[in-house]
Amino acid sequence: MRNFSVFPAVAVCSHEWVWFKRNAYKHWLIVLVWILVIFGASSDAGSSNRTSRIIGPIVRLLYPAISDQALDHVVVAVRKTAHVTEYALLALFVWRAIHRSRHLGPPRWSWEPREAFWSWALATAYAGSDEIHQLFVPSRTGQVQDVLIDSFGACLGLCFVWAYCRQRSRGGASGVCV
Repeated sequence: MRNFSVFPAVAVCSHEWVWFKRNAYKHWLIVLVWILVIFGASSDAGSSNRTSRIIGPIVRLLYPAISDQALDHVVVAVRKTAHVTEYALLALFVWRAIHRSRHLGPPRWSWEPREAFWSWALATAYAGSDEIHQLFVPSRTGQVQDVLIDSFGACLGLCFVWAYCRQRSRGGASGVCV
């Protein structure tokens, strides 16, 4: 059984190591940028009071006869869908960074459950830290329910990656994985 690590233990030759460093930094930079986007959305600007001022009028424009109670449900649904989406993307970016960092040269279409597990675990851990951050923002509340929704989003994003890699490998494609 092969040992698992996020980064390969040793590079075969110097030009491959330079390629690895350039490639790994680029993909981990994308993860960092997305984490900063999520962090920004966890500030006062992403609070329910502020986002409902945007979502509400758009829904009222599309459905003028909507009741206030139904509008509140739509706003909550849109906000929770945003949670799922942002953490699905985070898990995808983390998986891609791990996958690309572990393979020198262009990686082939492959799915390794350990890479997916660590991607999900890192995304879920960040979801927890994000909710803790929200406890210190006066207009926000940190909720365990949101961590569960974020974790589900991360899992959903990885399911899409798995299906994509499976479809590509079955189709005989030998291209580079996401």
